Amino acid sequence: MSRFDIRSRTGYRLAILVLLLCLLFAALLLAIRFGSSGFTFRQILRALFIDTTSVDHRILMMVRMPRAIAAALVGFCLALSGTLLQGVMRNPLASPNVIGVSAGAGLAAVCIYILFPGHYFLVTPVAFGGAFLAALLVYLLAWKGGASPLRLVLSGIAVSSFLGAGSNALMIFFPDRVQHVIGFMVGNLSAVTWQQVRILWPYAFIGFLFSMLLADRLNILLLGDETANSLGLNVEASRMFFMLIASLLAASAVSIVGLLGFVGLIVPHVARLVIGNNARYLIPASALLGAVVVLLCDTLGRVILRPQELPVGIIMAMLGAPFFLYLLRQKGEKMGGGHGH
Repeated sequence: MSRFDIRSRTGYRLAILVLLLCLLFAALLLAIRFGSSGFTFRQILRALFIDTTSVDHRILMMVRMPRAIAAALVGFCLALSGTLLQGVMRNPLASPNVIGVSAGAGLAAVCIYILFPGHYFLVTPVAFGGAFLAALLVYLLAWKGGASPLRLVLSGIAVSSFLGAGSNALMIFFPDRVQHVIGFMVGNLSAVTWQQVRILWPYAFIGFLFSMLLADRLNILLLGDETANSLGLNVEASRMFFMLIASLLAASAVSIVGLLGFVGLIVPHVARLVIGNNARYLIPASALLGAVVVLLCDTLGRVILRPQELPVGIIMAMLGAPFFLYLLRQKGEKMGGGHGH
């Protein structure tokens, strides 16, 4: 039986989703257990439920738990954003980083960090505004009797480069304030608290809910603009709405972790290889896999040079870049031709 036949079976797809949930639970346990100091599972259970006044309890509840949950939510949001963008643009190279959404959120957040350092609470809403304005600019630049997927990606690359130059210029003009931005530019979860988790989870929930409710529209968009129009779908309105959701998801993640690359680009490909193109299954699979990947990369960054840490963005780049080159080499022709349904 061919892989395509297997991936078209509902039972197989549901089994993959259950497996990803199990992997997410295992990754959470590993993230809680390992760090600058390791815990056994027995110590974890004792600290959480018996000796609740101990130092171990405070480390687990105030450091390990919020960081692990935030890492999972960041991966969830970025992978889901990349899945939506790749589907809407029918281009496998589309991702929050490539089409300018992350750069817009990043420039807005850097402005707060450097120009208004006492107003960190504004980072998330301002980052969303920057991401959405960047997406809108990309859309307007790509518009020519319609916004073709190819023009959207090319416009996104140009806008991303321009906005990235803006962030770099700010760092040059205010070198005394760069220290707070370095971790943000790389992608870092070291200072995450429960406050960031409370900020992030509503965005993840709302983005996922709307994505699932509109999954059938994404499936129709994958068939091409002409076919989608003939089926009664308002292509431009649907594309704009999905870009809005993708911007919301990417901006919320960027405001917490910074400019973390490759998650929105690589994870949807892996999920698509495993579970197929049907958005009703691809969306939750990508989101769960993204959470697992970022969790494992952050855990690896904490233990590989213990007691020092490597930011999750560095680990993700080290693993993501060669894997993406492998994908391009193995699937170059198929990826260049877009996605079928």
